[in-house]
Amino acid sequence: RCTVDDRVTRVAWLNRSTILYAGNDKWSIDNRVVILSNTKTQYSIRIHNVDVYDEGPYTCSVQTDNHPKTSRVHLIVQVPPQIVNISSDITVNEGSSVTLMCLAFGRPEPTVTWRHLSGKGQGFVSEDEYLEITGITREQSGEYECSAVNDVAVPDVRKVKVTVNYPPYISNAKNTGASVGQKGILQCEASAVPVAEFQWFKEDTRLANGLEGVRIESKGRLSTLTFFNVSEKDYGNYTCVATNQLGNTNASIILYGPGAVHDGGNAASRVAAGLCLWATLLARLLLDF
Repeated sequence: RCTVDDRVTRVAWLNRSTILYAGNDKWSIDNRVVILSNTKTQYSIRIHNVDVYDEGPYTCSVQTDNHPKTSRVHLIVQVPPQIVNISSDITVNEGSSVTLMCLAFGRPEPTVTWRHLSGKGQGFVSEDEYLEITGITREQSGEYECSAVNDVAVPDVRKVKVTVNYPPYISNAKNTGASVGQKGILQCEASAVPVAEFQWFKEDTRLANGLEGVRIESKGRLSTLTFFNVSEKDYGNYTCVATNQLGNTNASIILYGPGAVHDGGNAASRVAAGLCLWATLLARLLLDF
């Protein structure tokens, strides 16, 4: 807007050195720019669908009694934040270094932040366009959220999924008891990415599904070895082996019968009790002597 009075004889609007309007005559070829009012008190133009290239100084030039005067206004164009480039989902091996990129545009320049969306909560991990993770761990896998903020409009938010491969780790493998003629089940649970493949052994012999009355089922992190009709020859030590492309691990699991000594802790306590008994007997012998 440009306020004028009845002494004004000529008026014009300029963008930098380019004449947009002279009076009611349009000089600009941009059809977004139109005259809004040209009266004795006001001379105004309107710009439709403003973009960043319209930013800058605009000058209202008037001539009064043969004395030119100017009034200047600076147009500031604000642009909502927009993420224009972001890293794709990525899969890496544990211990690798990872760099995630999130480039954003806006006016004023948006602030870019990264945060890790994990099961343990959401925590900020970087206030920069680039997030660098050195020696990534399995706990650092999951979704990472990039947010671009400049207070002009709602933040622009995008996500990147980071998958961390790591070798198998057997987290649950317990000895199990079963009576002759009953069903016995041994379980082996392993964490791994990619998911581990399982094998079962008795001593050096690999067990096959469906042979000798056993069934092997593996689904996700869990593998089970089922005996439908336990016999004496089934008792003993079994080995569960979990394997993926990064390595393998194994665990020893015992199938035992009623009353059998099967726990390492119990065995240790029996040894301790035996030593205590021998010490007592020896003390009595020395006193008698």
